[in-house]
Amino acid sequence: MAKDSKVYIGTGRRKTSVARVTLTPGQGKITVNGKDVHDYLPYEVLVMDLLQPLEATNTKEIFDVDAKVSGGGFSGQTGAIRLGITRALLQYDAPTPVESENSYRRILKKAGLVTRDSRKKERKKPGLKKARRAPQFSKR
Repeated sequence: MAKDSKVYIGTGRRKTSVARVTLTPGQGKITVNGKDVHDYLPYEVLVMDLLQPLEATNTKEIFDVDAKVSGGGFSGQTGAIRLGITRALLQYDAPTPVESENSYRRILKKAGLVTRDSRKKERKKPGLKKARRAPQFSKR
């Protein structure tokens, strides 16, 4: 089938991290920056978070995931890879009508994985110690 002989690419961003994710037909091997996902990410919770789009669409054993990620910390990188996987899956499922009951878009949207998490660190303001933390008030 022509659908399986293609490579699907998705870009994900979270905080200051940017990930370029490539999905290729395979056995479910996941590599991040050339390393196995379990060697790259220090916590199993982050790996579980990263796998959410694949588990929601039951494609964990169908695709090999190769991610190139830069910037930020482990949490931001995980979120960026997750969004990249989601976008690549949407590209794979593009021929399916969006109204279809079990289209990937409907499944992933319901799980809250299609929307980019735009929260970033707020900038520091003048006269304050941090973004919102004011200096301690002294009456005398």
